[in-house]
Amino acid sequence: MTPEPERQRHEFLLDQALPERAALIDLDAIASNVKRVKELIGDTLLIAVVKADAYGHGAEPVARTVMDAGADALGLAHVREALELRAAGVEGRMVAWLHTRATDFDAALEADIEIGVSGWDMEATAEASARTGIPAKVHLKIDTGLGRNGCTIADWPDMVERAVALEKQGLLRVVGIFSHLAVADEPERPETQVQLDRLEEAEAIAHEAGLRPELVHIANTPGTLTSVRYADRGQGNRITRDAVRVGLALYGLSPLERVPPEEWGLRPAMTVQSFISSVKEVPAGQGVSYGLRYHTERPTTLALVPVGYADGIPRVATGGPVRIYPTGDATANYAEVGRVAMDQMVVDLGRPGLTDPSLGYLHAPVVIFGSGENPSVNEWAEAAGTINYEIVTRMSPRLDRVYLKESDS
Repeated sequence: MTPEPERQRHEFLLDQALPERAALIDLDAIASNVKRVKELIGDTLLIAVVKADAYGHGAEPVARTVMDAGADALGLAHVREALELRAAGVEGRMVAWLHTRATDFDAALEADIEIGVSGWDMEATAEASARTGIPAKVHLKIDTGLGRNGCTIADWPDMVERAVALEKQGLLRVVGIFSHLAVADEPERPETQVQLDRLEEAEAIAHEAGLRPELVHIANTPGTLTSVRYADRGQGNRITRDAVRVGLALYGLSPLERVPPEEWGLRPAMTVQSFISSVKEVPAGQGVSYGLRYHTERPTTLALVPVGYADGIPRVATGGPVRIYPTGDATANYAEVGRVAMDQMVVDLGRPGLTDPSLGYLHAPVVIFGSGENPSVNEWAEAAGTINYEIVTRMSPRLDRVYLKESDS
């Protein structure tokens, strides 16, 4: 970038030539976040989680960005997601861990995708190995307390025994043991210590049986970040182990409600924006949107934003903030009013007289969430009664993805 990069990037976000509804993805921010996480975890490997279309940011461009920035592997929920990346030419280590009977294990092995297994899927993977002649690389999953997929502690010795037998047959190699934390975003809770104890117990059983996995991993984003923040409590290495699976932090978001991403040294990567499509003056008492749950308190100007729940904005997120950038008046944040509709939402600008074209409200850029002075993802999550993970991942394909990187400026 040339001088004043942040200012120039900001001005690009407000370019009238952008699509009428867009999710702008700052790949430089994602690369910076990868490097920051790598700084925090030291020699521990980083499995960059790009499942769910990279949390709505776009799996292929994000996967390339994170690997170029120093991630050691890519984490996917489904084999299909990993195969799509391979088909796009994305190289590097990949692991996928959530399967059904329709999962194409043969294709996974042929594409050098490592498989997380919890039970029946270990045999399914071994059968794929026998058909393809390719020994599978598997990560055995132990349920240490989250209660989702993963082998129970009671069944773990049997699963390990089966894995040892399949290794001896040359059908698979156990390269990892892993689990998933349940309450890592609440570092005061004791359940995390219980989970770590169970993981170590499972690891000992596997070692006693003769398995020698190269990676033991349990940390998600909150586990990774809080283990660094609370390292003086002795949790650090027990949580981060050989590798961490980090998703949310790569996209510049914090897993803790009261800790902004900047405190971790992270930069939000997604900006959702559109342009005001209509402004009109209305009297006091004007009802707004379905159900007429909102009425104007005084004569005012209403602005229409052509983005709604079909674009991913939660219908229940009444009061969510937007920032409007008129050409001839002061930039400011405003609250969405009334129910969010399928294709649009309404903003009360607070005073009449703003339909004058010289003030520049009609067609003005409007940022729904982003970074810096713009509303944050967390504010929309709060308005919707949910978490920031859900807000970014639910952004619809109807929002054009526009990828920003240094060479664009």
